[in-house]
Amino acid sequence: SEPGLPAEKSSSVPQKNFRVLLGVTGSVAALKLPLLVAELLKIPGLEVKVVTTERAKHFYSAQEIPVTLYSDEDEWQLWKGRSDPVLHIELRRWADLMLVAPLDANTLAKLANGICDNLLTCVIRAWDLSKPLLFCPAMNTAMWEHPITAQQVEQLKGFGYTEIPCVVKKLVCGDEGQGAMAEVWTIVESVKRILEERDLPTQS
Repeated sequence: SEPGLPAEKSSSVPQKNFRVLLGVTGSVAALKLPLLVAELLKIPGLEVKVVTTERAKHFYSAQEIPVTLYSDEDEWQLWKGRSDPVLHIELRRWADLMLVAPLDANTLAKLANGICDNLLTCVIRAWDLSKPLLFCPAMNTAMWEHPITAQQVEQLKGFGYTEIPCVVKKLVCGDEGQGAMAEVWTIVESVKRILEERDLPTQS
C-alpha cells in the first residue's frame, strides 16, 4: 500500500545523520565560512550547525549561511528559568563531531586555559572527549611564531583534539608566512576521513 512505501525505503538508509558542529572565530579566514559550509553539506548524510563568536560575524553575512547559526545571545534567550535547556549543553549532545575553523589566536588561548566566556568556548569546555574535535588555527605569522602558540596548540592536542595545521601563504594583512587556515578542501577531507575511520554507514 502507498503509506507503507516510505517506511520500506527509509529502512534501507541510515536512521541517523552524522552531525557536525562548526565553530567559527574572529580570524579573517572566517570569510571562508560560506564555502566551508557548502562543501561540508555535499557529504551525504551530514547535518551542520554553526556556532559563531561575536567577532567572527564581522567577516561573513548570516544570509550566506544555509544552516542554523547560533551566537551568544541565543544562549541567553533560550534560558529563562531552572528547567529550561542550556544551549551549550544541548549543542554538545547534538553533535557527533566538532570542527573549529578558523581558530583565532584569542580563542586558542582561551581553550588552552579552560576559559569559557561565550557560547563557543562553553560548548568546547563541556565537550564529550569520546567524540572528535578538530581545530584549524589561523592567525598572522608574527602571532603564529610567538612561542606561546606552539605551547597552546600542544595543550589542545593533549586534550585529545586534532590539529588541521595552518599553511604558508600571503596573508590578507600583506605578510607572507605560516599562519593561514588550511584550505577548505583539506578541512573537508579531514572530516571525511573521520567518517571512514568510524565506519559510518553511507549505504545500507
